[in-house]
Amino acid sequence: MRSSQIGVFVATFLAIHPFQDGNGRLSRALTTLLLLRAGYEYVPYGSLESVIENTRDAYYLALRRTQATIGTDAPDWEPWLDYFLTALRQQKDRLRRRIDRERIVLGDLPDLSIRILDIARDTGRVSVADAVRVTAASRNTIKGHVQALVAAGHLRRHGAGRGTWYSLS
Repeated sequence: MRSSQIGVFVATFLAIHPFQDGNGRLSRALTTLLLLRAGYEYVPYGSLESVIENTRDAYYLALRRTQATIGTDAPDWEPWLDYFLTALRQQKDRLRRRIDRERIVLGDLPDLSIRILDIARDTGRVSVADAVRVTAASRNTIKGHVQALVAAGHLRRHGAGRGTWYSLS
C-alpha cells in the first residue's frame, strides 16, 4: 500500500466518522499501523500527531475540501493528499534533524558512555549496577563515565547512595 492510498483511506475513514468521539486519534493510530505495514519503518520514532497538532488549521481545511467531494463522481483528493504527504515529510524531516543533533552530541563520547546512555534511553533509567551488569565494565570505570555524563548534562542524578539512579536530561 502506498502513502497516497493510506491518505485516501484516512480521508474516507474520517468522512464516515464511525464513532461519536476519537475518530481523529483512531485515524492517526491506523495511519501509523498502515505506514508500518507499508515499510515506513521510521514512523514510530517521530510524532505525526505533533505535526498535525502544529498545523491543525491546514489539516481541517484540507480535510473539509476533500470530504466535500467524496460523494461526487470525481472526488478531489488533491487538497488532502497534499496536506497528508507534506505532514509525512515534516515528520520524517523532524526525525532526521533529531538524529543529526544526537549524532553531533554523542559523536565525541566514548563507546562505553554511549552504551550507558542507551541503557537509560531503553529503560528510562540507569544505575551504576545496571551499567556494570549490562556492559561488564568495572564499577569504578562506570562511575567515572556516569559522572562525566552528568557533568556534561547528558544524565540527571536521582537519589543518593545505593539508591542513586540516572535518567536522560
